[in-house]
Amino acid sequence: MLRPATEADVDVIRRWRNHPKVRRSSFTTHEIGPVEHRAWWAVVSAEETRRVLIYERAGVPAGVVIFAGVGSEVVEWSKYVDVDGLGSERARAWEELEREAAAYAFGELGAERIGAATLAENTPVLRLHARTGFVETRRWVTEIDGEPREVVWNELSAHRWRERESEGR
Repeated sequence: MLRPATEADVDVIRRWRNHPKVRRSSFTTHEIGPVEHRAWWAVVSAEETRRVLIYERAGVPAGVVIFAGVGSEVVEWSKYVDVDGLGSERARAWEELEREAAAYAFGELGAERIGAATLAENTPVLRLHARTGFVETRRWVTEIDGEPREVVWNELSAHRWRERESEGR
């Protein structure tokens, strides 16, 4: 289940984001402090073009999805889960979060296309995107912590999503 994030979720979102596994797969790898995180929250919670949603599993907060560019041609998303809290259920939670977030984007947000920038070395997420129906549209190199890192941009259209859902994929 997805629900809007609230002020009460801010600290847990930061804890999840600061997990070493999440930071290694992110474009910003430093540990985010409370002041920096509160400043981020003040911006994203007030912007009409952004949504921050909490993914709950069995009634327990277990991840977050962040949509940017709501109302534009392509809505970008990023997401991460509670790595430690989910333990052996992490892979299944990723699958559920991906599907619920896509359904939300194409339903509630009315998006025509969603896109995600993923580090090329993050093959588990790239494979998940492929299973969901995302298509790679471009690659580029960016600098992260002074090192060049390859980035993959994947997109999924509402049409493709609905087609795959009707086929039971």
